[in-house]
Amino acid sequence: MVTPLDDLRKYIRSVPDFPKKGIIFRDITTLLKDKEAFQKTVEILFDRYKTMKIDKIVSVESRGFIFGSVLAYRIGAGFVPVRKPKKLPAQTLREEYQLEYGTDSLEIHIDAVNKGEKVLIVDDLLATGGTVQATCKLVEKLGGEIVGIAFLIELAFLNGQKKLTGYDIFSIITYYSE
Repeated sequence: MVTPLDDLRKYIRSVPDFPKKGIIFRDITTLLKDKEAFQKTVEILFDRYKTMKIDKIVSVESRGFIFGSVLAYRIGAGFVPVRKPKKLPAQTLREEYQLEYGTDSLEIHIDAVNKGEKVLIVDDLLATGGTVQATCKLVEKLGGEIVGIAFLIELAFLNGQKKLTGYDIFSIITYYSE
């Protein structure tokens, strides 16, 4: 199934067997280097969220920062980075999440989001949903109200939306199979 927004798909490079055999990596650098494709991506996100009175855009390192920071500027919202442990300099709140084998964690500054602020979470890719689910928990622990979650790419065959039930999710490009 191809949606009207999937025309940006032609700017995504598929790299077989990266980072390991059997995986097809969706490389966004080919979209980023094309000024029209990059601008169109940002404008699609802007058009969707421009009337929502968003206070903060929260993004996960590192590729989420590319879209989140530009969109925050365009919308007139603050930008909040969520990072791997020990990357943020001030006091943080940490959330662990499950990987295929083991756990990982993310951190946010404890003063990054104020109670009642409207937050849009932006990332480049939705795969299994664990990273963004942890990000949602961090934002909610700080009292933020998540008004939406936006992705450039969704790998629907990995069922990441199941971990994000109850949130408004928007993906520009969706892949239904590897």
